[in-house]
Amino acid sequence: MPRAFVEVDRATMGPERLAAKLNSYALLHNYAPTPAVRQRQQPFPEPAQETWRQRYPLFPRLLFVLNGTGPAGVENRVHALRTAARDVSLAGFLREVTVLTASMTDLLQHGPTAPIWRPVHDPDQRVDWMHTPHP
Repeated sequence: MPRAFVEVDRATMGPERLAAKLNSYALLHNYAPTPAVRQRQQPFPEPAQETWRQRYPLFPRLLFVLNGTGPAGVENRVHALRTAARDVSLAGFLREVTVLTASMTDLLQHGPTAPIWRPVHDPDQRVDWMHTPHP
């Protein structure tokens, strides 16, 4: 079972486009196909279920690995992700899914299990990748 989606950013797109990926993951998280119309309608049809729930008990956490820029570029990208995470339309998604960022430099120097990951809502904090925020 996948525990995380890993998004490796090599600075091939602008920070705003990178941050827009949060919306794409939120859409994936919420996507439930419209049931096909049946000849006989059931009196109490089952509600549509999100597609990912058919295979996984939990939506994988989202890890952004930032590379291809210096420290200032990483900070700029972290700031763009944090700004995007403040969007009210993402609030439900971000309550359910942990989103973390780390620089490739830190990842290579300290390893993926070290507390190098920065929660998108609080980038001053450093946690390990299995960190689960408390509501």
